[in-house]
Amino acid sequence: MLWQTSRFEIDLSKPKVMGIVNLTPDSFSDGGRLGSIDLALKHARSLLEEGADILDVGAESTRPGAVPIDADNEWARLAPVLKELMSWNVPISVDTYKPEIMRAALDLGADIVNDVWALRWRQPGDTCSGLDVVAQHGRCGVCVMHMHGDPQTMQLSPMQGDVVDQVKSFLFSRAAALQALNVKLERVMVDCGTGFGKTVEQNFELLRCTRDWAGNMPVLAGWSRKSSVGAVTGQPVNARVTGSVVAAVLAVQAGASVVRVHDVRATKDGLAVWQASRGEGA
Repeated sequence: MLWQTSRFEIDLSKPKVMGIVNLTPDSFSDGGRLGSIDLALKHARSLLEEGADILDVGAESTRPGAVPIDADNEWARLAPVLKELMSWNVPISVDTYKPEIMRAALDLGADIVNDVWALRWRQPGDTCSGLDVVAQHGRCGVCVMHMHGDPQTMQLSPMQGDVVDQVKSFLFSRAAALQALNVKLERVMVDCGTGFGKTVEQNFELLRCTRDWAGNMPVLAGWSRKSSVGAVTGQPVNARVTGSVVAAVLAVQAGASVVRVHDVRATKDGLAVWQASRGEGA
């Protein structure tokens, strides 16, 4: 299976690791660490040296309770780093939900839009959604994620009922909306939204039942340092490497094609051991 993106056809026959580059001062795990362009680029380079296959760059936090920022501020954080990354000949994903940021990033050549709102968000009066932007850029990849509620309130009132069926229905409807605009499914990846309006138990149920909600669509899994890892290990955010690696390996075993992580080298090592246990090369 190949994931079609702006510049690359990413081979998903073996799991891929997406390294996180947070340009935000308030992300739940590493907010404020990359407070300059030089630090952000140094971190991005280190992720590649550790084996990252894709870089995911975001300039606005969507952690529970995060305060939204406007597009001008988001682009001011993102643009200088993105412009440099585009010369590195590596797949670049942009983590944003704002159509104007998507368009600007894709115009620079970004390969993937990674959207926690699944291309639904728009300001009152806007005539263009993320769905339109992705459809108008004929080759970019896109990851659509399930989120219950919004980042400000999602953990105050988590999902109820059959979480697997609800996530499946939502993601299939978003894939259908993309197909209706002639976006081929080979460009589309889905994410169940671990931690986005779900309880610890629901997150692990979605992990176990990955193929039930994803069908044949490729899956991106984002467990890295999440609160559910902390809930079962008792570890604070920056001590969740081991739990996060185990979760990433379990996600791949359950059917995920891409894992989005902070700790690239540790995750690559974990996946290498898992692949060797199956008689596969790294």
